[in-house]
Amino acid sequence: MTRILHSEVHLVHRIGWLRAAVLGANDGLVSTASLVVGVAAAGSGRTEVLIAGLAGLVAGAMSMAAGEYVSVSSQTDAEKADIARETRELEETPEAELDELTQIYVERGLDDRLARQVAVQLTEKNALAAHMRDELGISETIAARPIQAAVVSALTFAIGAVVPLIVAGLAPASAISVAVAVTTLPALAVLGGLGASAGGAGIAKGALRVTFWGALAMAATAAVGMVFGVTV
Repeated sequence: MTRILHSEVHLVHRIGWLRAAVLGANDGLVSTASLVVGVAAAGSGRTEVLIAGLAGLVAGAMSMAAGEYVSVSSQTDAEKADIARETRELEETPEAELDELTQIYVERGLDDRLARQVAVQLTEKNALAAHMRDELGISETIAARPIQAAVVSALTFAIGAVVPLIVAGLAPASAISVAVAVTTLPALAVLGGLGASAGGAGIAKGALRVTFWGALAMAATAAVGMVFGVTV
């Protein structure tokens, strides 16, 4: 009998950079567009609008990079601490750890005898890897990478922020707010759809939720600019 081989494409390996990329691009587009709309709505000229937008781009990209690095570094520290503790426990109480691994497989549906066999074989091959994966939920695929997250989020924030700045630079001075809003909403829809597609989720749902929150943010900053007449 001929065995039919097939390949599978899984998306979980993208989690590390995908989350940072989507968050960065979305934040760059929404925050900069909202800033530009608010400043323009306050009656500021094109130069002031562009300066505020550029400052928002630089500050936002650096903030995203720092925030992602600190956040993911904290996750990495926690993972390392758990791995160190698990390594120590495997050295000091190997039988107890074997029993613990066996119980994990029993709870997942294996009978006691088979669960024990699986636990023993995996322990003999690589005890730490088995406990990292099945007890702690840590794997190489989804391990935290602080530098990758920081760089990706900063770059994608800057890319997203460039869009409303270009529109603000090209649109008539009296129509900057409208032009930025009109171009930003479709861009948000595309970004949301791409992010959802890359993550294997529904494109329409991803596009709708990103567009909704982006529109809400721009409306809020436009209202602040019109009511108070100051740059925000």
